[in-house]
Amino acid sequence: MAQFKSSTCEIPSARNVPAHIAIIMDGNGRWAKKRLLPRVAGHQRGVKSVRSTIRHCNSLGVDYLTLFAFSSENWRRPKDEVSFLMTLFYSSLAREIEQMHKDNLRFRVIGDISPFDSKLVSLIRDAEELTRDNGGLNLTVAANYGGRWDIMQAVKRMLKERPELAESFSENDLSPYLSMSYAPEPDLFIRTGGEQRISNFLLWQLAYTELYFTDTLWPDFDSTALDLAIRSYQARERRFGRTSEQLPAKNA
Repeated sequence: MAQFKSSTCEIPSARNVPAHIAIIMDGNGRWAKKRLLPRVAGHQRGVKSVRSTIRHCNSLGVDYLTLFAFSSENWRRPKDEVSFLMTLFYSSLAREIEQMHKDNLRFRVIGDISPFDSKLVSLIRDAEELTRDNGGLNLTVAANYGGRWDIMQAVKRMLKERPELAESFSENDLSPYLSMSYAPEPDLFIRTGGEQRISNFLLWQLAYTELYFTDTLWPDFDSTALDLAIRSYQARERRFGRTSEQLPAKNA
């Protein structure tokens, strides 16, 4: 059974500080281009924003942080950039994992990592195992991930384990097989870099998530920028299909 059910099946509790924040970290290449630097320099600088965001989410009491690092469509980028991103992923994880463990973070990767180099896959699995019993911030990195892939793999796994559901199944039947069945659906989605798309990220899970788009390029995204996104979230009215008059605050 899934720990958390779909927001279309039951109304989740709303917190002032989001329990789960999901981020598309966009704008690294444009940040570098503006400074007449190679695109890879933007990716390198973006790692600092990852560290800052993790620390700030931890200090605010956010329970889950999910970062879109590499989509299933990013293989279409130039081969040298893809190669650099894989190397950066390896070096960053190798450098940071001990500190994440000390900070009591639980680390996971979602997505099809089978095409990755065996050394990277091994490092990912070791990091997941090292932090599996930690009780602090749940940090998830989506790598070679796509929302449609997630739904497809969930259906295939469900039908393999429960073939009797082939004729009919519910959202709650499928939910345990999704990549993020261990987490509540995101309360707040942030995309940096000025684009206003979801880009095949957590398609199922974002059904009732509050969306926030900012022109800030990812390497410039800091704790102040995160606070602005959270303040925007706090000003929203999360109805989940209800009217304003039905909300607890309105009836208090």
